[in-house]
Amino acid sequence: QVQLVESGGRLVQAGESLRLSCVASGTSFSTDEMAWYRQALGQQRELVAAIDSGGPTKYSDSVKGRFTISRDNAKSTVYLQMNNLKPDDTAVYYCNIRKPIFLPSDPWGQGTQVTVSS
Repeated sequence: QVQLVESGGRLVQAGESLRLSCVASGTSFSTDEMAWYRQALGQQRELVAAIDSGGPTKYSDSVKGRFTISRDNAKSTVYLQMNNLKPDDTAVYYCNIRKPIFLPSDPWGQGTQVTVSS
């Protein structure tokens, strides 16, 4: 059974930094491309960053240069270092396997709330 547990979100001021963590279990973590997604209130979930099993990374244009995704396969953990946070980064952040389409039955964690005040 897949379990995803995100942590590290909190209320911060604009310009500050946060590091999110996500521990995955029940997956073939070391071979999966993992990703961070976020969902702001009233908006659809969007892909923020992804990291392949071998390390190559991808970022959305809105976070490129500010966010860094990394992974520790020995700990089945994926991280998101977020620098120079902006109010528009306010959202619930989730991690998951990177997939083009998620089914309603696909598992998600509880997410972690990031709130950036101006």
